[in-house]
Amino acid sequence: MSDVLVTYFSASGVTKKVAEKIAGENGYDIFEIEPVDPYTAEDLDYTNSSSRSTVEMNDKSFRPPIAETCDVSGYDTVVIGFPVWWYTAPTIINTFIESVDLSGKTIKAFCTSGGSGIDKCVSDLQAEYPELNFAKGMRFMGNVSKAKEWIENE
Repeated sequence: MSDVLVTYFSASGVTKKVAEKIAGENGYDIFEIEPVDPYTAEDLDYTNSSSRSTVEMNDKSFRPPIAETCDVSGYDTVVIGFPVWWYTAPTIINTFIESVDLSGKTIKAFCTSGGSGIDKCVSDLQAEYPELNFAKGMRFMGNVSKAKEWIENE
C-alpha cells in the first residue's frame, strides 16, 4: 500500500482515464467515487435547466448519494479528481469528503477541463471545509507527467 490514494469521480470517462494513469504510473492506490445512480448524457446536459446536474449544482447543499466509500486512514495524501461543473467541483465530491475522515491528511484536488482551471474549485472546497488541508490543485488534460512531482513534492 502506498501512502497516496487517488480518488476520482468521472461522469464521462475522461477523469477516470487521467486518474488511472496517475495511479498506475506511480504505484498509488485508487478508488472511484461512484454515484448510486450513474449520470446519463441527459443528466449532464448543462444547457437544460432541469437536468440532474444543473439541479444538483444549483443547490450547494445537495449531496448525491455514493455507492460506497473507502477507508482513508492509512494514507497521508488523498488526491481527489473530478470534472469541473459550473466552475467548481461537482457536489458528489462533497458527498465523498463528508463520508471519510480527511483530518490530518494533505488533500490534492485535480480536475479535467477544457477551459476551467482548478483554483476556484480548491478555494470553494477550502471555504466549505476550512478544517481540512487542501494543497495546490492541478488541472490535467491527459498528460500526467507532472503528477508525481505535484503530489509528492508541492
